[in-house]
Amino acid sequence: MPVVSYGKALTLHAERDPERIAIVHEGQITTFGELERAARRRARLLIEHGVGLGDFVTIALPNCVEFFEVTFAAWKIGAVPQPVSSHLPVIERGAILERAQPRLVVGVPEADHPQFRCLPQGCDPSAFDDAQLPDAIAPNRQALASGGSTGTPKVIVDLLAAEVDPEETFYGVEPGRTTLVPGPLYHAGPFINGMVTLLTGGRVILMSRFDPEQTLALIEQHSIAFVNLVPTMLQRIWRLPDEVRTRYDVSSLRSVYSSGAACPPWLKQAWIDWLGPEKIFEAYGATERTGGTVISGTEWLERPGSVGKPTHGRKLEVRDDEGRALPPGEIGEVYMMPPGGQGSTYRYIGAEARASQDGWESLGDMGYMDDDGYLYLVDRRSDMIVTGGANVYPAEVEAALDSHPHVHSSAVFGLPDDDLGQRVHAIVEARPPIGEDELRAHLAERLVRYKTPRTYEFTDQPLRDDAGKVRRSKLREERIVMEAHDQ
Repeated sequence: MPVVSYGKALTLHAERDPERIAIVHEGQITTFGELERAARRRARLLIEHGVGLGDFVTIALPNCVEFFEVTFAAWKIGAVPQPVSSHLPVIERGAILERAQPRLVVGVPEADHPQFRCLPQGCDPSAFDDAQLPDAIAPNRQALASGGSTGTPKVIVDLLAAEVDPEETFYGVEPGRTTLVPGPLYHAGPFINGMVTLLTGGRVILMSRFDPEQTLALIEQHSIAFVNLVPTMLQRIWRLPDEVRTRYDVSSLRSVYSSGAACPPWLKQAWIDWLGPEKIFEAYGATERTGGTVISGTEWLERPGSVGKPTHGRKLEVRDDEGRALPPGEIGEVYMMPPGGQGSTYRYIGAEARASQDGWESLGDMGYMDDDGYLYLVDRRSDMIVTGGANVYPAEVEAALDSHPHVHSSAVFGLPDDDLGQRVHAIVEARPPIGEDELRAHLAERLVRYKTPRTYEFTDQPLRDDAGKVRRSKLREERIVMEAHDQ
């Protein structure tokens, strides 16, 4: 079948089998026919509010069917969906809107942002016609936000037009696949996995928010073939009591992808032992699509800790501070180049790329390559701790902490120290609570002494969000302010 617009792809699936299930969300079933009609109505609602070809539509909705309806409505008139978290404070969301300058914001009251046109969640489009619309192709398939309270927010505009062959595998998604989406739709992985599944005629099982046991129950109930889980989700499932975790039939799974952060080796090994290496994959990349890697569980067993080799013609190099390529085994900054060259995959609004003079770009990750071109990540440059002249990568310490059976999450960063320059500090979420002595004994078997935290604090609150992200810089800044106030 020839390539068609995203809006037309939905139409074709709806015309072919209108009663086929498209989305299941908390027991609510939406067919392709229903999704198509709702998208047409909402498209006319968007038009009434001035949205046209190439305009941004900010979508500040939680995980729900309305999110998909608004997204397809935007695509049907050639507009660009620009998702943001529905939980953002007004000021933080406002900073993103100032950069994106959307034609319309969906999911917030107008009083929050009087300088923009806004529609609240649940706005009823039933008064609008559901007849076919003229075909249109959005020049950019999405524009995702990044940053927020961790720094200056930016918008990453994807340069792919919203076109697809609805009968061909797209981004590794086979037509007709059943996909579980447990993460927030404003993040790249859940957004792309959910939308591509629908564009190729598959079924999306959508969770409002991640829950470890419910994830397993949904896999069994809907015979899920594909799921993308960030390491935090993998860990929370693995931490379930054995009798709970093994209660569910997960044999339908064909691919379990880990992404969003490097998966600790002990956790990857546990999942491989449970489900088999042929079902476990890890992907490394970014919304910018400048570079990316994939590794299967089978490959990983031969190269523990690797995130794989570059895919889709993309190139990676590890370079030193002077921009020189490093030999295998030496740690440096990871630089990327897409097959179409610099600037071929995205553009920023509100930021500049971190690029070398020859056009290679970096996301700030540190790592090394082996002799066969497999990449190993160590951490982000901005998060690296220099203590007593030695480099400590927080991700390595967090992985060691998280391997303790009672630790649910951790965050490690450097705090100012008169003697060492920086000291390694850890915040730990443990259930049931554990003490410093137990953690120190646990780490003594896994880390050299200078890498182990000198100070600890404990919390009963999760340190990572539903996308597996931890805001180390924000946590660090808060502790520095607190320590200065106490002095």
